[in-house]
Amino acid sequence: MKSTTASASFPSNVETVRFQNVAIVGKYQALGSRAALDDIAHFLLDQGCDVALEHDTALNTGLTQYQSLTIEEIGAQCDLALVVGGDGTMLGVGRQLAGFDVPVIGINQGRLGFMTDVRFEDYPTTLAGMLRGHYDEDPRALMQASVWRDGACVFETLAINDVVVNRASAGMIELKIDVGGRFLARQRADGLIISSPTGSTAYSLSAGGPLLDPAIAGWVLVPIAPHTLSNRPIVLPCSQEIVVEVVGGREVSANFDMQTFTSLIHGDKIHVRRSAHQLTLLHPVGWSHFDTLRNKLHWNEGVIGSLP
Repeated sequence: MKSTTASASFPSNVETVRFQNVAIVGKYQALGSRAALDDIAHFLLDQGCDVALEHDTALNTGLTQYQSLTIEEIGAQCDLALVVGGDGTMLGVGRQLAGFDVPVIGINQGRLGFMTDVRFEDYPTTLAGMLRGHYDEDPRALMQASVWRDGACVFETLAINDVVVNRASAGMIELKIDVGGRFLARQRADGLIISSPTGSTAYSLSAGGPLLDPAIAGWVLVPIAPHTLSNRPIVLPCSQEIVVEVVGGREVSANFDMQTFTSLIHGDKIHVRRSAHQLTLLHPVGWSHFDTLRNKLHWNEGVIGSLP
């Protein structure tokens, strides 16, 4: 992760904005989102930016006084996207924008905020500096996932957090797992999570998987309630393709970031490899992944004394 400036000091008003065309994507279902999005739009205009709202955001909030763009148009025309909401909103938008190489800043109006880390109440001060180049870049690897049936690809998508194979009915499912063209394991479990470092704080963590620093070039395989307790999470290099074949079980499905879903049948194979695209998150200067973990996971609760 790199900073574009050697100093974390607040920029002077004479500095020009680095991002001229800025798009806002909002969690428009949230209470009070219309006023929040309008406030941010006015702030950006005052900073000298040209402002657009994502099409569905504008349509569902009634903020029609701003230019309305589809995600594809944002990718083609904008220098920066502001995602206002929670990590779920960021996942949905990030997957779509990754192919356009548009950096993203997350303004948190959700609950956890591992990816949307700018607090809404702090955005005027924080964004003023970031718009002028005072930020840290944080590239995140994406997964390219596809489902193959009888030798043909029947489904393909991107995932930022994870690819999850699981069951919708009683009984375990049976999966065969290959890594880099070599057989790894055959396991019976409630399911399997293939997680990126970004997703290691999500479902993978709940299932007992390890936390991975975002800079690690790897995936983690986490079995969900395995029949054999020796089936443990394993960290693998993301340079190797993972193939999961459905061998047994009923009503098996695959979920991608828990937002995209497809049903599976016996013999289906899920291929997961590193995508050629990445999502570039921008953070305030001095941002630390460790600070985020401490704050969100409450690691300091009960600790006597102050941090150094």
